[in-house]
Amino acid sequence: MKGLGTLINPHTKKANLAKHQTIGHYALMQMAETKFQSNSNALEELRELVSEGWEAVNRTIFKRLGSDIALVNQVAHHIIRGGGKRLRPLTVLLAARACGYHGTNHAMAAVIVEFIHTATLLHDDVVDDSGLRRGQETANAVFGNQASVLVGDFLYSRAFQMMVELGEPKILEIMANATNTIAEGEVLQLMNCKNPDTTASDYMEVIYRKTAKLFEAGARIGAILSKQNEDTEEALVAFGRHLGLAFQLVDDALDYGSSTEELGKNIGDDLAEGKPTLPLIYAMDHGTRAEQHMIREAIEAGDTQNLTSIKLAIESSGGFDYTAERAQNEAHAAAAALDPLPESKYKKALKHLTHFAITRRY
Repeated sequence: MKGLGTLINPHTKKANLAKHQTIGHYALMQMAETKFQSNSNALEELRELVSEGWEAVNRTIFKRLGSDIALVNQVAHHIIRGGGKRLRPLTVLLAARACGYHGTNHAMAAVIVEFIHTATLLHDDVVDDSGLRRGQETANAVFGNQASVLVGDFLYSRAFQMMVELGEPKILEIMANATNTIAEGEVLQLMNCKNPDTTASDYMEVIYRKTAKLFEAGARIGAILSKQNEDTEEALVAFGRHLGLAFQLVDDALDYGSSTEELGKNIGDDLAEGKPTLPLIYAMDHGTRAEQHMIREAIEAGDTQNLTSIKLAIESSGGFDYTAERAQNEAHAAAAALDPLPESKYKKALKHLTHFAITRRY
């Protein structure tokens, strides 16, 4: 599986062919409507659209990472220099411009969102005992768990210092609530680990809290900075929520269908951690008895010994197809949520962002 297109393409069962042709047709139509020819080019062109803000984001990231504690600098720069897609700060910049914002505070707001996201990654990698992220060793693998947790705390506190400087009490309130929700999501996921009875509803609640909430907050900031009305705020909240859900659904499918080289992290990490994500949950509900038993045991033990067989079970049961369809539906909803916004190149770019989220390979 190389992205949503491959999720729904060559191995589709005939009984489901019409459904997946519809999904595939939507993706083709989206591609026909845009000049973006590839995932990497698409992201670059979206950044170019807000180039001044994007450059300010990068400058601010490295400026505000500074500390007189050497280890803080080393750990923080290690993970930031690892790159990443930085979709969250890009969402902030595009949302602000789509709402008619002409100031410069959107760049600082975007960095705040990125710092909070980066802090969660540092903590996540410790909790999950991950060794690879963005194609390089994780900070905890290089510097140890203690340093990673503490520098994650530093990034959280630095983000809140910057929120105070921004002088927007409503943004401070939104980000405080988002950070709390993310933490609750982490705990929920921990509770679900190695629990094969986790339902699809349980899973969706976790990914909303862990992933979609920050996209939701970032998009909303664009409306707040530009002093938009409540309807516009709510439209961007819905956009961010659906975009974040689509992004995470694809991310969890890629964990079984991409490659370490493309994804930048180890394939099968979710299974090794005993995380029951949607492809697994669907396969347990619709696979053969033998497949159900195999997946249940793997989740309970956090065992990747049968990873190849489990991938085949996900595919044959329709788990990849179902996850792709759910991601596609969320992307549709994200694009539709933008209807109240006036037409502009920035609104169009936000729609293209939903397409990138479900067709990416990494």
